[in-house]
Amino acid sequence: MSAVNDTKFQFTIFLLTGIPGKEDVYLWISIPFCLMYVISIVGNSVILFIIKTDPSLHEPMYIFLSMLSITDLGLSISTIPTILGMFLFNSREISLDACFAQLFFIHLLQCMESSFLLLMAFDRFIAICHPLRYASILTPWRLSKMGLLCVLRGVVLVLPLPFLLKRFQYCRTNILSHFYCVHQEVMNLACSDITVNNVYGLSILVLTFGLDSLLIFLSYVMIFKTVLNVVSHAECLRALNTCVSHLCAVLLFYLPEIGLSVIHRFGNSSSHLLQFVLGYFYLLVPPLMNPIVYSVNSKQL
Repeated sequence: MSAVNDTKFQFTIFLLTGIPGKEDVYLWISIPFCLMYVISIVGNSVILFIIKTDPSLHEPMYIFLSMLSITDLGLSISTIPTILGMFLFNSREISLDACFAQLFFIHLLQCMESSFLLLMAFDRFIAICHPLRYASILTPWRLSKMGLLCVLRGVVLVLPLPFLLKRFQYCRTNILSHFYCVHQEVMNLACSDITVNNVYGLSILVLTFGLDSLLIFLSYVMIFKTVLNVVSHAECLRALNTCVSHLCAVLLFYLPEIGLSVIHRFGNSSSHLLQFVLGYFYLLVPPLMNPIVYSVNSKQL
């Protein structure tokens, strides 16, 4: 009898994949990941501390940056301990419930980060295109409501994912291709019809990353249109300089996110090395680089 039809083959754990063939140097590989973890935690914590303690930074741009830093802290805490456990202690096993919990927080935080990047684009749009109305539009009360709406949107959209996965039996294989759990990959291990999960997961992708990236693009079209109408070359450069950090953060976040989502759904024959690189870049690099990018380009920070 096949494994698909026999409940004896129901898996209760998943096995995380590290770097195949490099098990003998895992200890050395763990060093840069430890450094990335420390830099991510310290960098984002320092940004939060500076913004909290300096009254001059209690502006919309820095409040949105603090929201982004909190999200990056959550992503680091949700993912890097798993990889360090694998590299340092060869701990590859993760229970189904722990896997579902991890993917919930990963997708929730990713959704929130996308939302906060959109809010930061909106902030730059108002600051450059409507500077005289900036303070009246982005009031503290509106900032708090926008932040809360971003969190609620993520919770409402992502909360069904673990429950949709929990109803399946997993009997094809229990080996994940990454060091963390994501919905796109876990659902492919189920020995049941995954049409509902596939459609719902794709809907979330379109309603969050697709919609947010489109609105960010439209915001920058309006920003560049306004900046190009500025007569003074110095003022034009000054306005664009305020957008550089945000543009870097957007590219670091969306490019690997979209690439990995496409590979999981349509690229089964794609290179494992490409999946591996995008998988690590997708969750580890933005929390690491965002504090550096914003600190380098901000005199206040």
